[in-house]
Amino acid sequence: MRCDVNLEVLNRSNDPRGPLITVVGASGFIGSALVAELARTPVRLRAVARRETPVPAAPRAAVEVRRADLARPEEVGAAVEGADAVVHLAAHIGGARSWRAADERSQRVNVGLLHDVVEALRDRTGLAPAVILASTLQAGAEVARQGAYARQKSAAEEVLLRAASEKVVRGVVLRLPTVYGRSPLTGWAGRGVVASVAGQAVAGEPVTMWHDGTVGRDLLHVEDAARAFAAALGHVERLDGGTWSVGTGRAEPLGEVFSAIAGLVAEKTGRPPVPVVSSEPPDHAEAGDFESVAGAPSAFRAVTGWSPLVPLRAGLGGVVEAQVAAGARGGIRT
Repeated sequence: MRCDVNLEVLNRSNDPRGPLITVVGASGFIGSALVAELARTPVRLRAVARRETPVPAAPRAAVEVRRADLARPEEVGAAVEGADAVVHLAAHIGGARSWRAADERSQRVNVGLLHDVVEALRDRTGLAPAVILASTLQAGAEVARQGAYARQKSAAEEVLLRAASEKVVRGVVLRLPTVYGRSPLTGWAGRGVVASVAGQAVAGEPVTMWHDGTVGRDLLHVEDAARAFAAALGHVERLDGGTWSVGTGRAEPLGEVFSAIAGLVAEKTGRPPVPVVSSEPPDHAEAGDFESVAGAPSAFRAVTGWSPLVPLRAGLGGVVEAQVAAGARGGIRT
């Protein structure tokens, strides 16, 4: 993974140390991958998260790690103080069921935090700072068909785009598909469907689907997602005020993906592949769980030159390796 974009365009104050980029949610799945990406560049990088954020050895960037609970509004201003750009990756997502349910904390983190970021930046003079929001492809869908998390992402998009229209910030929304892979700094495979299925297969459990396997998902590797955010930072002027779909543009049939994961686990462990079977969907299943989804990244690609680089099988192999290693340590983190 290599960041080749020119981030000096963000340098509002012409600071000789480079622009200051704040990553909110820096210890998370995508956040840690973005920290690894930006650490290769001549910028000042402020990594903000509730947990300690790992940093690459000998980074080119001047990295500041800041632990903060940004659910507390008074900590937000300090986190973004002096920032030329803010990448908002913080999200409140629980387990397989709880990410679908709205509660006070999820509303606070997924919507209220962005509002606080915008307000903290409102009185800046000169060139407006850039704010890039990680959203979901589903956030642009019909509201009635969305789950709670996607509805909150839609609300966050509205907050940012309104601020961009008021020239408070230069706002960019990146709508991401299913992000998978192994984060380069933490080795974590995330909480998504790919990691969950790999964990089941490593545990020797049958892999279950709520459909016949033809439902497709656009699977974007976490390192490619990080590169997309870096590319967006380097092209803020042309992306400002817009929502941009990021992905591979392909909907991979999940039955084939799950079978490939089962096969990779078998290769790694020497055991026979676990079966991939269909099952009745649970009560908390949503209409979107049975619809194929693919991004349409051509517009974003035309502006930034970004394109995904990690082949699917290689990315799946990394997830399997991470889950096998986690299983050997006595616990698969999902």
